[in-house]
Amino acid sequence: MSGRILFVCLGNICRSPLAEGIFLHQVKARGLEGRYTADSAGTGDWHVGNPPDTRSINVARKRGVALPSLGRQVRKSDFEEFDLILAMDGNNRRDLLELSPAKYRDKVKLMRDFDAAGDRGADVPDPYYGGPFEFDNVYEMLDRCCSRLLETLEGGASKDGGRHTGDAARDAPASP
Repeated sequence: MSGRILFVCLGNICRSPLAEGIFLHQVKARGLEGRYTADSAGTGDWHVGNPPDTRSINVARKRGVALPSLGRQVRKSDFEEFDLILAMDGNNRRDLLELSPAKYRDKVKLMRDFDAAGDRGADVPDPYYGGPFEFDNVYEMLDRCCSRLLETLEGGASKDGGRHTGDAARDAPASP
């Protein structure tokens, strides 16, 4: 199965570029580069064209992860282009659902719907106003979620022992 994944937060400089970088790093580590692509975007336009926040870059760099993209805002065409759109929090999800044509709304999920810690439906907290500790916590959370996302995409076993079909947009639980 191939998959085009879009990670979305508010400004596209902290959480979503981290998720994109972590996901692409895990894809490469598993030898799946030809099967998955990823991008990130923000619901707001404040940071269009800017690199990720230096704290996101630093927390990723400490772990050997590159953050490849520049900030951009979500486009209407993203809903058709991507197979799965992962919002970092409930506000981002609501904004995405408002922008999305009705036929693509089932592609929009919360990132933590894939959290192995069992915190499905919870928000990935925005570390922007915090210090390095918050960025480390967000990194660890996103690392868990990206790992479970790849397991789901690859048809791995779910936490409850069931089997996923490999369709992450369909297999993720419905978000509240």
